[in-house]
This record gives sequence, C-alpha cells and structure tokens, in this order.
Amino acid sequence: MSQHVYQANSRNSATFTGRYACCYLVYFEEHRYIPEAIKREKQIKGWTRARKKALIETINPGICFLDAG
Repeated sequence: MSQHVYQANSRNSATFTGRYACCYLVYFEEHRYIPEAIKREKQIKGWTRARKKALIETINPGICFLDAG
C-alpha cells in the first residue's frame, strides 16, 4: 500500500494523479489478487461521482485524509 501511495504522489504526468495533482488518500480496498483489484477499480471508475462519494463515506464519513502523517 505505501508503494502505491508513493507512486500516486510522485507527480508523474503520465498518471491520473500526476496530471490532476491528486495527493490525498480517502478510500482504499485490499484485495488478495491483482486481477480482483483491477476489476474492482474499473467497476468503480464507471460510477458517478455521487456514488463514489457514498462509497468513500461508508468507511470514512468525514472524508479525512487517510495518508496524513
């Protein structure tokens, strides 16, 4: 997980987080197998912003930054 956060925060212009300066973790899921994680990520990407926000609020009601020191 920490490697993923590091990569997301690396400001690489080839990544979504690099292009849009996203730098806070507010939600995550753990998966045993990479294909499961990829399938879930694609599923969530197809959702509306409101549905994504509702999902985040299920584990993080105040939408706090989970990666903050």
